[in-house]
Amino acid sequence: MPADRLLSTLLRSLQTYTDQQDTPRILSTAVSLLTSLSNPHNLSLLTSHLLTAPALWDRPDGVRTPLRLISVFHTAVTTIVNHHNDVRHNKAPKLLPGQTPVGGGLSLDGWIRAMVAGADERSQRWKHLVILGGLLIAIGSLEEQGYDLYWASAVRRKVEGALVRATNLALVEVRERGEIDGLGGQTIALVLNHSFGCIPDSERVQIDYDLLLPVLIGTAYFSTEGFQSAYFLGGLDLDVRVQGKKLDWPARSSSFRQVEAIMARPLVSAMGPLSRLIAHTVENVKDPWLIQTMMDDLASFSRALTTQWRQIKLSEIDPAEESAYLEEEALNKTLPLLWKLLKAALFATTIILRGVFSRTLSDGVLAADAVAPVLATQALHTLRHLYFITSRLGPASFSQHTFVYLTAIDILGGYPIHADRFLKSIAPQQLGSIPRHPLDRILDLYFLNTAEHFTLVLSSTTNEELLVASSVPYLAAATNHSLLPIFEAAHSVMLAVLSAPQSAEVTAKHLPFYIDALFGVFPHNLSPRQFRLAFRTLMRVTAPPSALSATQPDLPATLMELVFHRALHAPSTPLPPDETTLALQGSDAPPPPLSEQGVLALTLIDALPYLPIPLLEEWMPLCAEVLNSIDEASMREAVKERFWEVLVSGEMDPERSGCAVTWWGTKGGRELVLYGRENGVDPLKMMSGALPVEEMVQSKL
Repeated sequence: MPADRLLSTLLRSLQTYTDQQDTPRILSTAVSLLTSLSNPHNLSLLTSHLLTAPALWDRPDGVRTPLRLISVFHTAVTTIVNHHNDVRHNKAPKLLPGQTPVGGGLSLDGWIRAMVAGADERSQRWKHLVILGGLLIAIGSLEEQGYDLYWASAVRRKVEGALVRATNLALVEVRERGEIDGLGGQTIALVLNHSFGCIPDSERVQIDYDLLLPVLIGTAYFSTEGFQSAYFLGGLDLDVRVQGKKLDWPARSSSFRQVEAIMARPLVSAMGPLSRLIAHTVENVKDPWLIQTMMDDLASFSRALTTQWRQIKLSEIDPAEESAYLEEEALNKTLPLLWKLLKAALFATTIILRGVFSRTLSDGVLAADAVAPVLATQALHTLRHLYFITSRLGPASFSQHTFVYLTAIDILGGYPIHADRFLKSIAPQQLGSIPRHPLDRILDLYFLNTAEHFTLVLSSTTNEELLVASSVPYLAAATNHSLLPIFEAAHSVMLAVLSAPQSAEVTAKHLPFYIDALFGVFPHNLSPRQFRLAFRTLMRVTAPPSALSATQPDLPATLMELVFHRALHAPSTPLPPDETTLALQGSDAPPPPLSEQGVLALTLIDALPYLPIPLLEEWMPLCAEVLNSIDEASMREAVKERFWEVLVSGEMDPERSGCAVTWWGTKGGRELVLYGRENGVDPLKMMSGALPVEEMVQSKL
C-alpha cells in the first residue's frame, strides 16, 4: 500500500477507541510510516495524531500507554540513525527502482525537526516528553553500544535542551491542573527515569527540581503506578486461609495477582533508578523546606505499610517459624514475591533518605538546630516502621541503610532533649513484659538497637526507667532461642547503660542481676566474643578510676574470682563455632577451637589491663594457673599468645606494664606461662619473689 494511503488509513484508525482494536498493529504501522514518509509535514501530522489519538488516550493503560509510544519513537529514531550511520560508512544497501529510502530521504536533523514539530499546542506538554525522551534514549543507547555518532552530536544537544525545557513546562502544567499524581506526573517520572542518564550535567542544572520532587514522590509512593500508599496489603488477609495449624496464601487468589501486577508495573520494576533520581532531586532542590514535606510523606507511607502488615494473619508468624506454620505454596511462591515487593519499597526509601542526609551535611538550613533533629527523628521513625522488612535482611546487609541509620543517630545524639523524646515515643508499650505479637518484638528489637547509641546523652533516670526496664524481660528470657537476637540487643543496651558515667548508681543497683544473667547464658546463648566483651566492659566500669569503684572497691576482685573458679571446673570440650569463627575459617589464620575453659581463661587475661596494680600482681600468676590447667595443646597455645599480647602490645598503661615486666622477668612469670605445665610448678604454692625452678635446681647442685 502506498505510504500516503497507509497514512490516511492509520489516521482514521487513531480517531476512535474500540474494544477490538489491535493496538500493537497500529503502533507497528506508525513505526513503519515514521521511517518511510518523505514529507516533513506528514511526519509532523502523524506525530501530532499519535499524541492526541482517542484510540490511544481515551482509555490509557496507565504509563504503559506513554511507554509504548516511547518505544515507537525509540525504534523509529534507531532505524534512522543506523541508516545515516551506514550511509556515512558506505554500508547502506542500494535502493531498488521505486523503493522509498529510509527516512524518506530527509537528513537526520530535518527528520527530527519534523518529528518534534508534531509536539504542538493540541497535545498536553507532558506528552511532548514522550517524543523527546524516545529520541534521546535511542541516541544514548546507540552510543552505549559503541556506535560512533560524533556526527550527530549537534542534533543530540538540541534534543537534550528541548527535553529539559519541555520537562519544566510540563511540571508547571501538571501542577496547575492538579495532575501531580495523575498520568501527566507519572509520564514525566517515566520519561526522566529512562532518559536522565543521557542528559549531561550542563542541562541537568536547568531542571526545576522544586517542581519535580513532589511529582516523583507522588508517583512512586502514592499513585496507582507506584506503591499505592501501601494499601495494596489491605485486601490480602481475605485470601489467607487457615488449613489446620498452617496458613496458606494461594497463587490463584486475587490479592496475589495484584502483587504480581504491581511488580510488573514499569515504574515499580525500575524503582532502583527512580529512587536514585529522587535522591538526586533531593540534593538539588532550592527550597529545603520541600525536603521536610517529603520526609513527612515517607514517614506516612512507612507507617501505613506497618499498619497494613499488622492486620494480616501472616504477620502473626515469627520469621524463624515460618516453615512450620506456612503451606508450601505460601512459603515458596506467594510470600517470597510479596517480600520482594516490600524490599523494593525499603531499598527505594533508604536510597532517598541517603540523599536527604547527603544534602543535610552540607546545607546550612537543614543542618540548623531547629531542623536537623527533626529530620533525624523522621528518618529514624521511617526506618523503624520498615524494620519488619530490614530485620529479614540484617540491618548491616547494605551500606546505604547503615549510612542513613548511623547518620541520623549521630545527628540526634547532639540534641539530648529530642533524643529523649524520640526514644520515649518508640519505647515498648508495656515495659517489663515480652509482647506476644512478632511485629511488636521486632519493634522492640529496633528500639533496643537504637537506644544503645544514646546512653551517654540520656539522663540516668531515663537510662534506668526506660532502657534497663525494656532490657530486663529479654535478659530473663535468654534461654528462649527464638528470642536470641533481642537478648543480644538487650545485653548490649545493659552494657551501654552500665558504661555511662552518669549511671554509677544505676550500675550498682542492677549489676548483680546482669552478672547473674551473663553467667547464666554463657556459653549456650552467648558467643565467646560477646561474653569476653561483656566481662571486659564490666571490669572497666567497676575498676578505678570509675565512679563505681569508689563505693564498691571489691567488685573487680569479686568478678575475677567468679570467672576463675568457674574456669577451674569448666568443660574442656570445644564449643560449636559462632558466626565470627565460621566467617574466619577460610582465612589465612583461622581461629583455633576453644572450650568453655579456654574462653574463661582468655576472659581473665582480657581483664588484666583494668586491674589496680596490687590486684594485677595477684592475678597474673592465677591466670597462668588457669592457662596451665588447659589440657588441649592448641587451646593452651592460643591462650599463651593472648597472654603475651596483653603484656607487650600496649594495652596496659606504663605503670601496669612495668609491673608485668617485673613479674615476667624476675618473679617467675616467664617460667609459669611458658613452662609451668611441663615443669609441674604450682603457682599457688610459689612465694612472691621465689627463685625460678631452673635457679633452684642449680643452687642445689
